Amino acid sequence: MSVVEIVSFGYLHDEPPAAHLTIDLRHHFRDPHVSPELRYMTADDEPVRTAVLNTPGITALVEATAAAVVAFASGPSAGTVTVADGCAGGRHRAPTFARALAERLAVAGHSVTVSHRDMGKAVVQR
Repeated sequence: MSVVEIVSFGYLHDEPPAAHLTIDLRHHFRDPHVSPELRYMTADDEPVRTAVLNTPGITALVEATAAAVVAFASGPSAGTVTVADGCAGGRHRAPTFARALAERLAVAGHSVTVSHRDMGKAVVQR
């Protein structure tokens, strides 16, 4: 199978990292940041993961992204496929999505690495 690198990030911190496929989670999926009880948590916290993964459309997007990765990996120039997924601050939606995608791809036999560029950064005050 293929080698896949997934990078989660926050658009409010810096430009998106270079990737074959960039997924923007900002506008179509509810931001846990708006809930005061979740704002200072991260994707390391179960309530955040539950809130994100229970958002309508997220699991379908994970599946569609996994299918896109397979399409990239089956091309004639095989190599690492890089997926960047971003939300506003990079602490909630993007890292949760990245982990769900990584789990889906690993189960399918791909070699996957995940990094969270901005999850450890301070909450963006907005």
